[in-house]
Amino acid sequence: MKIDCHWLTDIIRIPSPNFDERTEPADISLLVIHCISLPPSEFGTPYIDQFFCNQLPPDKHPYFKDICQLTVSSHLLIRRTGEIVQYVPFDKRAWHAGKSEYQGRERCNDFSIGIELEGTERLAYTEEQYLQLVAVIRLLFEAYPQLSSDRITGHSDIAPGRKTDPGASFDWQKLFSLLQA
Repeated sequence: MKIDCHWLTDIIRIPSPNFDERTEPADISLLVIHCISLPPSEFGTPYIDQFFCNQLPPDKHPYFKDICQLTVSSHLLIRRTGEIVQYVPFDKRAWHAGKSEYQGRERCNDFSIGIELEGTERLAYTEEQYLQLVAVIRLLFEAYPQLSSDRITGHSDIAPGRKTDPGASFDWQKLFSLLQA
């Protein structure tokens, strides 16, 4: 796996229409970790891909009626198996953070890369997810020099009171230990 033209190689690509141009294309300086499962607490479904591509069928689950009209995306998803899916090239602005602020700077989508982990805030993430996340982060550090270990945060930290992911089940200490190894 490597980064070529702002896309990871050797992974699944499912281009999302939910992106636009960054306000400052060279300013990629934050990684935001999220979690998602659709339906909630169910894994291995096709619904995350459909959600990020505006194709979520509202009749497949009651929860989908509430979210199917949303236009959101993330740069990456790391499934519980470790499989990686990329929806938006890294040089484009994915719509993952919403109303957000990091170190006094608003609109985190403008300068961040969003990485979704298939999971919930209450269930431990898999070893495969941590290993793939570390591999991806190392590649991102090489490709985008403004990124570093101290520029990684959770969705909950940039949208407190509104978001709680990746939640208490995400082991930040493990992530940073693996990055240092």
